[in-house]
Amino acid sequence: MTDVTTDPRALLGGWEFDRVVTDHLADEVIGVVGTAEFTLEVDGGVRWAEQGTMTRAGVEIPISRVLFLRPRDQGWVVTFEDGRDFHPWQPGSEVEHPCGRDTYRGFVQFAGPGEWSVRWHATGPAKEYEMTTRLRATGLRPS
Repeated sequence: MTDVTTDPRALLGGWEFDRVVTDHLADEVIGVVGTAEFTLEVDGGVRWAEQGTMTRAGVEIPISRVLFLRPRDQGWVVTFEDGRDFHPWQPGSEVEHPCGRDTYRGFVQFAGPGEWSVRWHATGPAKEYEMTTRLRATGLRPS
């Protein structure tokens, strides 16, 4: 089996996720539940597509996003849908993404087969939040 810490193609298939965003400035906790699908791209990269529902102040809001995991000479990189680099794929190590005057520090951790998490801590002049996403494999796995 492929080692997911070095090759994210091991993630191919369906996942369920729950996400908690704790906004310290707004003193608010936001929940998100949904699904993620990891599919192989023609170029050998991986498409990471999420769909779900965010609950904020009792209101349910549909959400979606697409990221990509791209192979590079120095390893894998997570990119935004528009192709901009987000951060290196380095499970088990802290990564950083500067965004204007804000800084995002993230950590991907695998808890065992079929379970992993992504944590982000965002700081900046107008933000201070933590976001934790827990993913669990579903039966939608490639053969």
